[in-house]
Amino acid sequence: MNRRRCGLLGLFALLAVLGLGGAVGCHSAGQGAGQGDSAGAVKRYAVRGVVVSTDASKGEVTLDTEAIPGYMDAMIMPYKLKQPEVLSELHPGDRITATLLAGSDSDFLDQIVVVGQKKADYVPKASYHTPQPGDAVPDFALLNEKGQTVHLDQLHGKIVLLTFVYTRCPLADYCPRMSRNFAEVNKALEKNPALYAKTHLLSVSFDPKYDTPKVLRSYGGAYTGRYTQETFDHWEFAAPVESDLSRMLQFFMVAATPEQDKTITHSLSTAVITPSGRIYKWYAGNDWTPEQVLADVNSLAANP
Repeated sequence: MNRRRCGLLGLFALLAVLGLGGAVGCHSAGQGAGQGDSAGAVKRYAVRGVVVSTDASKGEVTLDTEAIPGYMDAMIMPYKLKQPEVLSELHPGDRITATLLAGSDSDFLDQIVVVGQKKADYVPKASYHTPQPGDAVPDFALLNEKGQTVHLDQLHGKIVLLTFVYTRCPLADYCPRMSRNFAEVNKALEKNPALYAKTHLLSVSFDPKYDTPKVLRSYGGAYTGRYTQETFDHWEFAAPVESDLSRMLQFFMVAATPEQDKTITHSLSTAVITPSGRIYKWYAGNDWTPEQVLADVNSLAANP
């Protein structure tokens, strides 16, 4: 088996949440990268597996991984970590997700998330909620791109598609991917006036200090393709008000940690919400497709 290797890009983020679903972390691939890094050569692969053992002397964790499409078959093998000290938070039997950064020299695991903890010795700083079908979505308040305060309850009667982003996210497969996916969904819905009238898209920023209404308006207009002509009547961009920010992120299982270089290490979360304000479908990570969400919308519209 040929396996390509590269130096680590980005910073390591560990989110160990007892019993929670998978998520994907994000961080800038900027300064501080390891030797041999080449932004053009680096490829990222989603990894899912179970911890077999850890070796602090080598800074390695051995995983029993599922197949990594486009990279390798399922197998048991060791992986290097950027920050060996986090090995103390990993235990045999823990189920994890991570991002494998692979290139020409070496590979490393980044953005580790413990999705099933074998040894319950870690208490997360926040109590995260895993969205389940039927869960009632609280009436969170947000400030939208028009500078208006909006409440989620105002969207009752519509099928709401909600995702989380921040406008300065530097990695194409994370926030920009969520926004591109929503742009595809929005265009597809425009071709079906009846369905368009029953739906509403909402992109929520977890970086309200930077993502002001003006910034969100510019960002949103670029993704809709209408720029300054965008009315945002169907697809809104907003940030939770300060009093609701933490609660909203915890409800939708979004971990967001600001870094010194002004980027944010975060997970991803996308939800389809019923007209009555309940969770219909929830997607962790970035592997959902516009086609999947459109199928959810059609199914929900046919059976409200």
